[in-house]
Amino acid sequence: MTTTRLPSAGFSITIRIGVTADASAIGRLTTCVGEAGAIVTALDVVDSDPTTVIVDLTCDTADANHADQVVKSLTALEGVDVRKVSDRTFLLHLGGKIEVSPKVALRNRDELSRAYTPGVARVCLAIAENPADARRLTIKRNTVAVVTDGSAVLGLGNLGPAASLPVMEGKAALFKRFGGVDAWPVVLDTQDVDEIVSIVRAIAPAYGGINLEDIAAPRCFEVEAKLRDLLDIPVFHDDQHGTAIVVLAALTNALRVVGKRLADVKVVVSGAGAAGTAIMKLLLRQGVGDIIAYDRAGALHRGLADTNPAWKWLAENTNKENYSGDLPGAIRGADVFIGVSAPNLLTGDDIAGMAKDSIVFALANPDPEVDPREARKHAAVVATGRSDQPNQINNVLAFPGVFRGMLDAHAEEFTEEMAIAAAQAIADVVGEDKINPTVIVPSVFDARVATAVAAAVRAAAQHPSPAPAADPGPADLPEIAASAAAPTAPPATTN
Repeated sequence: MTTTRLPSAGFSITIRIGVTADASAIGRLTTCVGEAGAIVTALDVVDSDPTTVIVDLTCDTADANHADQVVKSLTALEGVDVRKVSDRTFLLHLGGKIEVSPKVALRNRDELSRAYTPGVARVCLAIAENPADARRLTIKRNTVAVVTDGSAVLGLGNLGPAASLPVMEGKAALFKRFGGVDAWPVVLDTQDVDEIVSIVRAIAPAYGGINLEDIAAPRCFEVEAKLRDLLDIPVFHDDQHGTAIVVLAALTNALRVVGKRLADVKVVVSGAGAAGTAIMKLLLRQGVGDIIAYDRAGALHRGLADTNPAWKWLAENTNKENYSGDLPGAIRGADVFIGVSAPNLLTGDDIAGMAKDSIVFALANPDPEVDPREARKHAAVVATGRSDQPNQINNVLAFPGVFRGMLDAHAEEFTEEMAIAAAQAIADVVGEDKINPTVIVPSVFDARVATAVAAAVRAAAQHPSPAPAADPGPADLPEIAASAAAPTAPPATTN
């Protein structure tokens, strides 16, 4: 009994087992787990007596059903007593993942009088006289709202606000861990554009930035555009811009590996939702040779019926040869494939039909658009969104440093120049002398990343380039969300 899916730490379980105390007992346990397709990550002896050993066996499985199969295999072994099974992911989430902690001591009446009444009144009056002082004297200088309506949670779809909360908590924890930014989940029980905009506008005075998260396309385009017009703090939709930044960084280094220029390559993007649209717009602005956008309606081409404004703009500004066939046909001869869509859309044979020294970014999670093991047989560089595969494309490489830089610069908006600067900073952290087919992005735990990104964004904010010509791209068209939403593939999970 095996599984074809890849085991992951996201489905890690710890099994408490009583086993007969003989020389082969532990070996039988680990062999059984391996034969079941799981990966043993730890084995600890908890207790023992002359006849029995109690162990905690921890292993990564592929999904909940696979975990059940592993437990059943162990239970079937002679002399084995499975006593308890713990899902380590659920254990980690008990009680939530973040909390509020005071930065100042409140040990006596003197300290209380300065932190709260009567002393705090003086600070309130100072801010009332000069509202800009809120950045200096309150949490506003270092606080971001992580806002969602729960309509596009990971790759799971419209789960609603309560079910989105674990993701937003995780995002807040990542902000703090990697950028030193205090972030807080704001989950909204509405999916009405104007109501979302109104709520966020009303709470904005407490925050130095707004991070939009897991809001479905095309609604996300209009929400972002309206908030940018209304607020004097940066508004950043991570599913769009965070993903685009990291993809551009990874592609920069991947092209260095294969010795190609962005201006000379043909790129196929599967998934023309929020992430895919932002990726394509950033690549177009960097001078990519050509792009074919592909979604459930097929290849976006001029003449495509029943399209929305976002897809219409892409059809008119990409796909020079007006290709209208299927996805395997689109990638035939292409240099780069970028998937931000759905699992198992392509095979290894499809990748074999790409150009020599091809690049594959299959970012759907947990299962990519093509099995990375098969893709690596034919492509020169392969990346996924998975932490257990080389070249993980993960938004955490971007958003903590981007917000750190914007907050430090007291930026009032997020700009294209910041995105390009952040992407270049991420790419450069690896170093041209260090890159190779399995190392095109730095580790998410590389302490240099957030610092480098923050510095680049801060410089871009303080010394902006001349504004480019007006771009009628999807993120700039508020009427997009007012249109009927065309069906899009489930988004990749790069959070």
